[in-house]
Amino acid sequence: MNAIRLKAAALLVLVLVSFLAALPGIGHAKSAEAAESQASTISGWEIQWIGEDAPIEQSPSLTEPWHASNAKDPLIAIPEGSRGAWVHLTIPPTSDWSVPGLLIKQIYGLDLSVYENSRLIYHSERDFSFDRNVLLFALEKSSQPEDLYIRIESLDRAGPVRAAQIGEFNQLSESFTRGELPSILLGAAIAFLALLMLLISGYLDAQQRRAWITLSLIALTSSVLILTYSTLTFVIFKDFGSLLLFLFDSSMLVFFPALHFYVASVFDEIKPFYLKFGKWFAGYSAFCFVILILNEWMGDSFFFYYKLFTFWLLAPMILIHLVLVVSQSIAHSFRGNRDSLIVSLGLLSLAVAGIMDLMMIYTSETVPVFYRWKFGIVLLILALVIVLARKISSGHHKLIAYSRELELHNHQLQRTEKLKFVSELAASVAHEVRNPLQVTRGFLQLISSTSDQKNRDHFSMAINELDRASLIISDFLTFAKPELDTIAELNIHEELTIVETIMSPLAAINGAVFRMKVPENLLILGNPSKFKQAFMNLLKNSIEALNEDGIIEVEAAVENEKVLIRISDNGEGMDEEQIVRLGEPYYSTKSKGTGLGLMVTFRIIEVMKGTLEFRSVKGKGTEAFIRFPLVKAD
Repeated sequence: MNAIRLKAAALLVLVLVSFLAALPGIGHAKSAEAAESQASTISGWEIQWIGEDAPIEQSPSLTEPWHASNAKDPLIAIPEGSRGAWVHLTIPPTSDWSVPGLLIKQIYGLDLSVYENSRLIYHSERDFSFDRNVLLFALEKSSQPEDLYIRIESLDRAGPVRAAQIGEFNQLSESFTRGELPSILLGAAIAFLALLMLLISGYLDAQQRRAWITLSLIALTSSVLILTYSTLTFVIFKDFGSLLLFLFDSSMLVFFPALHFYVASVFDEIKPFYLKFGKWFAGYSAFCFVILILNEWMGDSFFFYYKLFTFWLLAPMILIHLVLVVSQSIAHSFRGNRDSLIVSLGLLSLAVAGIMDLMMIYTSETVPVFYRWKFGIVLLILALVIVLARKISSGHHKLIAYSRELELHNHQLQRTEKLKFVSELAASVAHEVRNPLQVTRGFLQLISSTSDQKNRDHFSMAINELDRASLIISDFLTFAKPELDTIAELNIHEELTIVETIMSPLAAINGAVFRMKVPENLLILGNPSKFKQAFMNLLKNSIEALNEDGIIEVEAAVENEKVLIRISDNGEGMDEEQIVRLGEPYYSTKSKGTGLGLMVTFRIIEVMKGTLEFRSVKGKGTEAFIRFPLVKAD
C-alpha cells in the first residue's frame, strides 16, 4: 500500500516539476525585456511577391509593386501564382553596438536569403514544410541607414509576423533562446516522466499495465508535440527538420486514440458507440500514418493529400473524439464517480487553454504562436496520473480485502474440519464411554450404602469425578448432536438475570462487579439450558481474565432486526493471533484450560442461528458480540 502511494506521489511530483520547468522563462522575462528595450525595433516593411516563373535573382524586380506591411497587420498569405516574397527593411545606423545583429522571432518561409547592397550575408533553407521560422544573424557596423532585402520562398505563407529587432547580437540570441527554453524544458520533463512510467510498468500486473502504458504513450506523445512545436528545436536540429515534423504529426495521430482508449479503461460502463468510434478513429489514424510516410517519400507533389487527410479531415474527428470523451466523463461524474470528475477537470483545463489560444486569433493584432495548450496538456496528464494512481490503489485495497477474506475462509475451513473431527470422535466414543461410567457409578453408590462413613466419603469423591467426566462427555455430545431438544421463545432479560444470579458468587470471589443493562421484551428462539450454558462459559472466561477492580458489563439492544448482546471486561485482553484461534479444540489462553468450554459456546450459538465475535486489546480488555435473530412480539 505504501509503495503504491509512494509511486503515485513520485509521479505527481514529476509532473509538477515539469510544470515548474516553464517558470525559468518567467524568471528571465525581465532580462529578455531589458535586452529588447536596448534594441531598435522595426515595425514596418515592404512586401513584393515573387511570381512562379520569376528567375532567381539577388535583387527584387524593378517593375513589380511593393505592398506595405507591419507587425500589427502582417501580410503573409502568398497569392495565387506566386511562390514567395521579397521583404524590404530599412536598417538604422548600427555603430552603437559592438556586434550588431538582427532578430525576427517569427517569420514564415522555408528558404531565406538576406542581401545587403546585392551581397548575400545570410542564407537558410529547409527541405520540409514547417514554415514557421526565425531569422537571427550578425550585421556589419554602419553609421548610415542601410537597405536590407530578404528573399523568401515558401508554400502558403511568407514574410515577417513579429517586428524586427536590431541590437547587440549576443543579447538578441540570448533573448530568443530564453523565450523558447521553457517549452524545451517542459517537453523534456514530460518525456522523462513518460520514460520513467514505461520503466516501472514491469512491476504491475497485466490489467494495470495496459492502462499504465496507454498513459505513458499519452505523456510521451505530449512531450513530442511540445518539443516539435518549438521553433528552437528546428533551429538546433535543422538537419533533422523532416524527422521532427514527422514526429509531430505521428504524435498527434497517437495522442488522441490513446486518450480515447485510456478513458475507456478508466470507466466501468462505456457506451458501445464510444468504443466503436475509438476503433474507427484508431483505424483512420493508422491510415493517416501511411499518408505521412507517402508524403515523406513523394515530397511536395503529395502535400495537398497530406494536408487534406491529416488536417482538414482529421480535425473534425478530433473534435468529435473530444466531445465523446468529455460527455463520458461528465456522465460518470453525475453518478458520483470521482475519477470521472478528475478526468473532466483535466479535459476542461485543456479545453480552456485551447479556447484561450484560439481567442488570440481574434484579439491579437499579429499572427499568434499558441502556448497555453501546453499547460492544458500538463494539467490533463496530471489528472490522468491521479486517476490511474487511484485505480491502482483501489485494486490494491480490493486485493488486500480479498486476501483477508480468503485467509478467514481458510481459517474457518480448518476450524470446521477440526470441529468435524471432534464431532466424529464424540459420536463414536461418547456413548461407549458413558455406559461403563454409569455402570461404575451405580456400583459405587451401591457399595457406598453398605460402607462406613470414612469409605463413604471416598466413594462420594469418586462418584463426583465420574459425574465430572460425564459432563465433559456431554460437552462432546454437543457436537455429535447439534440439534436442540426443545426450542422456545427466550426472554433475554430474564435469561441473563438468571445467569447473573448463578455467576455472582464466582464474580464476588474474584473481586468482579457485574453491570447489567438489558431491556425487557427482547425475544429470541433457542434452548434455555443451552443458552445459559453458553453465557455462563463467556462470563466465566471474563471473570478469570480480570485483575483487581474488575468490571464486567452486559448490554443488549436491537440492531438490524437482530438482538445484539455485548459482554465486555477490563481484563488482560488478547492479541489478534489469540482471537483468531478462539474456539479451536484444545486451544485456551488459560494455563489449565482445555478450550472445550468456548468451543461448546461457539457451537451452541451457531445452532441457535447466532454469531459470536471477539474484539480485544492486549492489556485493556475484551469484548464479545453475540447476535441472534429477533423474534417480534405479537
